[in-house]
Amino acid sequence: MSYDQARWSEDDQYEPLLSEKCNREVDVDAPLPDDLTRDSLELPAPSEPELARHYTRLSQMNYGVESGPFPLGSCTMKYNPKFTEDLAALPSASVHPDRHPGTVQGTLALMGRLSAYLAEIGGMDAVTLQPPAGAAGEYTGVLIARAYHEHNGEDRPEIVVPDSAHGTNFASAALAGFDVVELPSGEDGRVDPEALDAALSEDTAALMLTNPNTLGLFERDIEQIAEMVHEAGGLLYYDGANLNALLGRARPGDMGFDIMHYNVHKTFAPPHGGGGPGAGPVGVVSDLEPFLPTPQVRETDDGSGQQGDPGSKYELHEPEHSIGKVHGFQGNWLVLVKAMAYIARLGDEGLTDASAKAVLNANYLAEGIDYEIPFGPFHHEFVASAGDQDAAAVAKRMLDYGVHPPTTKWPEIVDEALMTEPTEVENRRTLDQLAAAFDAVAAEDEETLDAAPQRTTARYIDQVTAAREPRLSWQALGEEGEE
Repeated sequence: MSYDQARWSEDDQYEPLLSEKCNREVDVDAPLPDDLTRDSLELPAPSEPELARHYTRLSQMNYGVESGPFPLGSCTMKYNPKFTEDLAALPSASVHPDRHPGTVQGTLALMGRLSAYLAEIGGMDAVTLQPPAGAAGEYTGVLIARAYHEHNGEDRPEIVVPDSAHGTNFASAALAGFDVVELPSGEDGRVDPEALDAALSEDTAALMLTNPNTLGLFERDIEQIAEMVHEAGGLLYYDGANLNALLGRARPGDMGFDIMHYNVHKTFAPPHGGGGPGAGPVGVVSDLEPFLPTPQVRETDDGSGQQGDPGSKYELHEPEHSIGKVHGFQGNWLVLVKAMAYIARLGDEGLTDASAKAVLNANYLAEGIDYEIPFGPFHHEFVASAGDQDAAAVAKRMLDYGVHPPTTKWPEIVDEALMTEPTEVENRRTLDQLAAAFDAVAAEDEETLDAAPQRTTARYIDQVTAAREPRLSWQALGEEGEE
């Protein structure tokens, strides 16, 4: 397996155009005072070929879902179909958010329809589109839980979170003012009902759960778990990070979940991570609908619309016990447009097929690698153990084989974890190549791994200095590397 990433030798390798200064004259309506003028501007004026080559070269020194497999576990890095970008670029998708609702009925209709689609997919009764990311969705969900219990006159200060949960579950609960009770996993990697019973009390506000969990395991006792939480007076929260494993085949609402968030940037294919922002809509059962963020879109029965505007079918309203706004306007709108386009294009049959292939691909890949996988059977992802090798070194070495590595070191209940999620988009040939990369690295010695990567644009990185002295924006460097 041969791979070498491009290394262009321009003086300013990553953003050479930014160091060029422009002296092009521009006509202005009135002359500027001397103290407001400069001899030159740090604005490049490249020709179109220069600009095209510049960004093409930058893309060759990068890696994304268009470059090759991207099995970053629990991140669902599936291919982002470009037709959704075309739709999001339409002028009608870029209306100003302050427009009067009566003048943006198409926008409100899309929001209402997407909310209805998400509610149906998740088995929920109502959905808010406001939260701008998965963690923001979690935070919104636990705020709804808190408001619900306070409305009922109950003080429930605790949220139970399994030890295999996403770290954001712990953070979201703490940020909302809850005490977090960590729930140890059972020997099979799932929630142990006996341990859950010990963790639940009259102080329990909710249990936050991912299903399948971060090991890719379906919680087989989910109905019993839901009954236990509800008998304790708590709510059951669904982290939608792994919803791609269930589309069209199972719904959180049918399992007994009361609140859930959807990572639409993962499950429904808008670019995310380095490719763009996320969106984390939140769904709730009917008892919690009055607590959703404001405003919500609703369809009027008589077509009177917002403030009685004739011909307006949709309006914005504030739920009776709303927790207020959680984001400006209606969330990350263009991400929602792309998700809506993806859902509409695939439909029920297509979404179900995508989910089935995601599960099939994960199981096929797992059969082809030499690393031990301690827990199973699994759905859309699996967690292998690097054993005596350092998982971070394994990940860096995999870069030399032209593939993106899996998530490493997490969940911590697996030693030297390699969390792997190939998604539904990869074909058998690509999965075989990915398995070959895993197996090649598994057979290599410590010296080879510690020296990796050797074939990428950026080679060994000083992680300690990067963490202590981060440079988060482009800066021109002098001959000695000084700013």
